[in-house]
Amino acid sequence: MTIKEVADYIEKLAPLSYTEDFDNVGLLVGNYATKVTGVLVTLDTLEQTVDEAIANNCNLIVSFHPIIFSGLKKLNGTNYVERVVLKAIKHDIAIYATHTALDNSDKGVSAKMCEVLGLEYTQVLLPKKGIIKKLAAYVPTEKATELRDALFNAGAGNIGNYSNCSFNSEGKGTYKGNENSNPSIGEKGVLSIENETRITAVFESYLESKVLKALFTNHPYEEVAYEIVTLDNINQNIGMGMIGTLPNEMDEKSFLSFIKKTFKTDCVRYSEFTDKKIKKVAVLGGSGSFAINAAINSKADAYISADFKYHDFFKAEKQILLADIGHYESEQFTKDLLFEYLTKKITNFAVVLSERSTNPIYYL
Repeated sequence: MTIKEVADYIEKLAPLSYTEDFDNVGLLVGNYATKVTGVLVTLDTLEQTVDEAIANNCNLIVSFHPIIFSGLKKLNGTNYVERVVLKAIKHDIAIYATHTALDNSDKGVSAKMCEVLGLEYTQVLLPKKGIIKKLAAYVPTEKATELRDALFNAGAGNIGNYSNCSFNSEGKGTYKGNENSNPSIGEKGVLSIENETRITAVFESYLESKVLKALFTNHPYEEVAYEIVTLDNINQNIGMGMIGTLPNEMDEKSFLSFIKKTFKTDCVRYSEFTDKKIKKVAVLGGSGSFAINAAINSKADAYISADFKYHDFFKAEKQILLADIGHYESEQFTKDLLFEYLTKKITNFAVVLSERSTNPIYYL
């Protein structure tokens, strides 16, 4: 199996089109054509992580955080990023990162937080815009069913909990081929007027090449007339953070003790108590201050995330209990998620879970 084949599995869980604009994900070091001897799954890629990969005969590191985040202008080992990249290249070890692609997956970072907390009836907290596209294609009416089914099989037409969704309208299509044309219906140089169906269907942006392949393969015309536009519509299953309910409500002090134990953290920073029971809980792995208002608007009783600044805690205004459990602590189960997923998908070589903690923060 090649790195590209492993990447294809990962991108079914966390398509690269889900990535935020500021991020740097995918294959950061290495060649997609390389044969894989083993995969080491980690939260961060450090020099010790590369050493661990070498010791386990793993030539691919699948990391949540990208070791290369901004541009590298030189590689001479003057900082930890350059040293990691140099060591990985020296030992022919590839590095693949998922980061915000996995953050925006409904089976990703926040979903794993919900799982360990035992939250029920979960849904995305901040649905993502700009990843739904709409295809409009024009086809002879007698071929419409065949083409429509092919588009559905390629993944088009899925809206929330519904599949095979499309809109179809009939009309007259006209065309006239020049001397270089080879029309499958009609004759070159002669105006053709055909009964056509306009098929429209939405699809997730990462499926575009697959949908277009289905369109071109199953369309009878030499030149296919079609349009693709990006929509502002949200996808309720894709986005940052999640919200769900606890099986049983808790008082605020018991809730804080519960999350301290669950996330194995030495410190929970929290806002003023609201004097309400905690039942509905919002979560977001990593730096989540940007979603405080969304958590409040969703009527969550508590919001668990990390990296809140001093003034962020004022935003609670006794409407919600904010709990900062630490960046590493909120994402620590992500490598377990990736390990469990890849172990199920790959059986012909070892997938190894990193045993090293990469948390750079210590508490006294």
